[in-house]
Amino acid sequence: MDSLLANEPLIRLAVFAGVLALMAGLEALFPRRQRAAGRWLRWPNNLGVVVVDSLIVRILFPTAAVGIALAMEGRGVGLLPWLGMPQPLAILLAIVVLDFAIYLQHVMFHAVPLLWRLHRMHHADLDFDVTTGLRFHPVEIVLSMVIKLMVVVALGAPAVAVLIFEVLLNATAMFNHANLRLPGWLDRALRLVLVTPDMHRVHHSVVPRETNSNFGFNLAIWDRIFGTYRAQPAAGHDAMTIGIQQFRDPRELRLDRMLTQPLREDDRAYPLGRREGAS
Repeated sequence: MDSLLANEPLIRLAVFAGVLALMAGLEALFPRRQRAAGRWLRWPNNLGVVVVDSLIVRILFPTAAVGIALAMEGRGVGLLPWLGMPQPLAILLAIVVLDFAIYLQHVMFHAVPLLWRLHRMHHADLDFDVTTGLRFHPVEIVLSMVIKLMVVVALGAPAVAVLIFEVLLNATAMFNHANLRLPGWLDRALRLVLVTPDMHRVHHSVVPRETNSNFGFNLAIWDRIFGTYRAQPAAGHDAMTIGIQQFRDPRELRLDRMLTQPLREDDRAYPLGRREGAS
């Protein structure tokens, strides 16, 4: 465990690069949909967001969530140490609870109009592929980190559980955003446990009631429990439109336009609880 934590940056980078390369290769071999926008515009800008996000997080949170968990270990702080459960069970429970927290956070970023202004940058991509899973506004990333740190401290989550969760979350986000065609039987089996590309693609539909469904990033169970699961898009995966109505101009795919997007007017149709076409 100690060696795992000591090599945290290398582990993160290796998993990130490996999964990104794997998903990009599989997308090329087994594409699910014909692309609406070219890689040459989208990929450099989407990956540029990753660079900006990573720099800001390292500056504001030098030790990040794993560092906070390490600092708390042995002090008896949090729910899991208080329960005194065995380490393997504490690790598993921490991963599941952290995943549930991410689900709730995702719902919140759709439900609160001010937070939706930040999150909609993720949805404004005109296509859906592995790089879409990396495209989040820096302010959303900072707020997400604050929420995650609060959950880690409240749980007293083991540091190794936090590392495993963050690596899994990053990897599954790239997987379930991939433009990847899975055999129908495999998709049906996997989505009983994990969020698959076909399941999450519904969430990126231009139709608000579909955008406000399938909030899970890793485990698929939360959407089923809380009634936010939608099996398929109404138009079908091949005909559905990706993105949101407000930002259809390809210029909005540029990094500078993405970063300033929260400052622009909201059409009010998408936040959870609003009716389609509401003004």
